[in-house]
Amino acid sequence: MRQEDFNEQFRNRTKVNSVKIIKIVSKIKYSDESSVIKKQIVKCATSVAANYRAVCRARSENEKFAKLCIVVEEADETLFWLEILVECEIISQETINEVYSEGLEILKVMSSYKDKLNPKNK
Repeated sequence: MRQEDFNEQFRNRTKVNSVKIIKIVSKIKYSDESSVIKKQIVKCATSVAANYRAVCRARSENEKFAKLCIVVEEADETLFWLEILVECEIISQETINEVYSEGLEILKVMSSYKDKLNPKNK
């Protein structure tokens, strides 16, 4: 797969997953605990998408690697907050299965990509 095709595919995948997460959490009834969790999950899910776009437009390999490190961190944090929603019984596992699976796949692919770009591995 060409790099441009890979970039386009993951720009889209990260954005689509962010939108799906926003739609899921927007249906959660307000409470103090859910409000904090919703805010956190929306921030990190959208950060995955926004920072991946920055990876694609990086001006140097070092900048690309730094942004990719943020993508991996935020993708993992997104999964964390999805797990918290379920464990606090705010939402069911079934409700988040699709976005969780996609988020995990994004995390795995981006972690592997990060390892390939790591200057210490060259």
